[in-house]
Amino acid sequence: MKSNHLLFPVLITTTLCFSGSLLAQNQSMPEQMPPGQQTASTSGSTQFTSPRGEHVTVESSMPAVPSGPAPSFEQLSGGAKFITESQAAAYPPLANDFLYANRNHNGRLNKGEYELWLKQR
Repeated sequence: MKSNHLLFPVLITTTLCFSGSLLAQNQSMPEQMPPGQQTASTSGSTQFTSPRGEHVTVESSMPAVPSGPAPSFEQLSGGAKFITESQAAAYPPLANDFLYANRNHNGRLNKGEYELWLKQR
């Protein structure tokens, strides 16, 4: 009687292993674009032809970040002893680096953290 109980799980496991390997072999590889169908340029755009024959252009770019002088701590903080994340949004480079500049990880920058960030910029 015990051999019947052991035979069933072994049979199921073997069947699943073989069916899994057969499914993996039957899956087709994604179609590769023929040479010359896909071209890339240095301007941040890529052109290719879709499998339906449509010409597609994908363009990407980085937004312009102001490169002017950084505002003073007092100007950003509004006279407070720290700069909050919402106040840092007034100067996009600081907003982008806010988590990095916030060494204390308390959600606000003190004057020392801000000055250190300015030096490392």
